[in-house]
Amino acid sequence: MKNGLARFDHYLKQLEELLTKSSKQKNPALWLYQNNARTPLFMLEGLAKLYAGIHNKKKFSKIKEHVKLLEDAIGQIDYYDAFAKEFAANKKIPKEITGYLQAQSREKIQSLNELLVEKEWLGDDADRIEKIRKKLKKADWLDEKDDVKSLQQFYVIAINKILEFINEKDFHFTDVEKDVHEFRRMMRWLSIYPQALRGCIQLSKSKTATPKYLAKYLTRAITGSPYNKMPDAAGLKHFLLLDQNRFYALSWMIAELGNLKDSGLKVEVIKEALLQTSKTNEAAALAKAYKLAGASQKTLQQILDGAEDICKIFYKEKNLESLITGIAASK
Repeated sequence: MKNGLARFDHYLKQLEELLTKSSKQKNPALWLYQNNARTPLFMLEGLAKLYAGIHNKKKFSKIKEHVKLLEDAIGQIDYYDAFAKEFAANKKIPKEITGYLQAQSREKIQSLNELLVEKEWLGDDADRIEKIRKKLKKADWLDEKDDVKSLQQFYVIAINKILEFINEKDFHFTDVEKDVHEFRRMMRWLSIYPQALRGCIQLSKSKTATPKYLAKYLTRAITGSPYNKMPDAAGLKHFLLLDQNRFYALSWMIAELGNLKDSGLKVEVIKEALLQTSKTNEAAALAKAYKLAGASQKTLQQILDGAEDICKIFYKEKNLESLITGIAASK
């Protein structure tokens, strides 16, 4: 089995096992959400996105659409459920807001249950996994050496798209979702691919001392994160190498932008709940949302400004341009 096919097969088996177990539950969607089905879906989406940029674009794009639908649906459940649980423990948040978020979470769970049957992941006509496997078997898989070369080219293109995005914005963000979240999402895939590819991407350690401007990114949380440990490369002979410190810097940026994004979304979700549960206009709802979020809550403009500041520094250091160090072969 070619390496690319084996990677898909690994995560399809994980997803298949979860789907089988969920089919025996009263609420399959809730069970899948609670049992981390989002992770194999993320991996499959990443692989499909990556290989759509290398070969068989139509085939892999279609696979990506199917798994992304499920991943997005679970993400919607997580969005409302996480805030509902956070607010339930905060006596300052009105019960009407928490109740609204809980209701939205239940609604998203029901939507996922319907999607699972409609898209043939579960139910009497469930054959989505088998359809995906048939498509994968017909793909034009490359041998290991050419696969890694194509992977390098894909990373270069992905990095250039990120740089184009930030240049077009000229480091000026006006919307948390469209700017901060989108920029973070583009960079996050660069850190997801190594996990999805199961070993053919490894980190390269510099032989010289770490520059001071990179040292600030090497926090204990970043260097010790399991997501920054590359999968075992046993059996592989060719590897794409990424600079370890630049990869850590990338991970730090993703985490910091995530914190800023979540802070902004906290205000947005409270505002949404207020608009849906009370007779108030948007300006009044936003003002109350800030108050309910707490004294330490940043304004949306402060969040946007903060994201701009760290992006400017990260960009100036050319961390993305220096991320790829080359291709290596084992002896």
